[in-house]
Amino acid sequence: MLFALGTPVAFAALVVSFLCGVMLRAVAIRFTARTVGLADRGDRLTPNLRHDLDPFGAVGAALGGMGWGKMLTVDDVPRWRGRGRSAAVFAAGPVACILAGELLVAAFALTESDPGLFRYLTVTGVLHGVDGLPYGQQALLSFGVGLLAFGLLALIPMPPLDGFGILHNALRKPGPGMQWMRLWFEDKNIGVLVLLIFSLFPGGYPLVTRILDILGNFFLRVWG
Repeated sequence: MLFALGTPVAFAALVVSFLCGVMLRAVAIRFTARTVGLADRGDRLTPNLRHDLDPFGAVGAALGGMGWGKMLTVDDVPRWRGRGRSAAVFAAGPVACILAGELLVAAFALTESDPGLFRYLTVTGVLHGVDGLPYGQQALLSFGVGLLAFGLLALIPMPPLDGFGILHNALRKPGPGMQWMRLWFEDKNIGVLVLLIFSLFPGGYPLVTRILDILGNFFLRVWG
């Protein structure tokens, strides 16, 4: 997000999108866990940035354009009611953010007079601060793409991201490779280190934004 400092409106919208992504993910996870019977009815649904925000995820957002929320481990979501229900809990947060982001991008598309603009839009371009648009459209586009990027990043199957929980529950019997990933990427925090390196290198166009461009291309082109 620091790349967007030259466009204050876009920068502010991206910051808000990250914080909203953290909170929306938390609510979606808790609501889904309660719905599928993996959480007590009395458990709170309301988000709390103090508990749901990952400080390293915030650093990743500042350096690379988008970050992640507090890690949800496979030990936190039991499989005793079926792997599908457990996988749904992990998928709920990213899917909710992607859908919310797409709705906002759709709203931007309806207000934008030049549909050809989407031919040139990329996730990285928006995360670097989109310029040349009215302030309202800047904020709307940045907010939507920020939520979209938050959800797409969370789907990558690597701890501390939710995609690993989805992959783990997709396997009937997770093998030694998955246990190895849990040991190094989760317990020893190598996953966080890798994500932070990807958010830094190479400068100006970090690897994490290249991944988001690949994943997000369809979600932007569908409106243009």
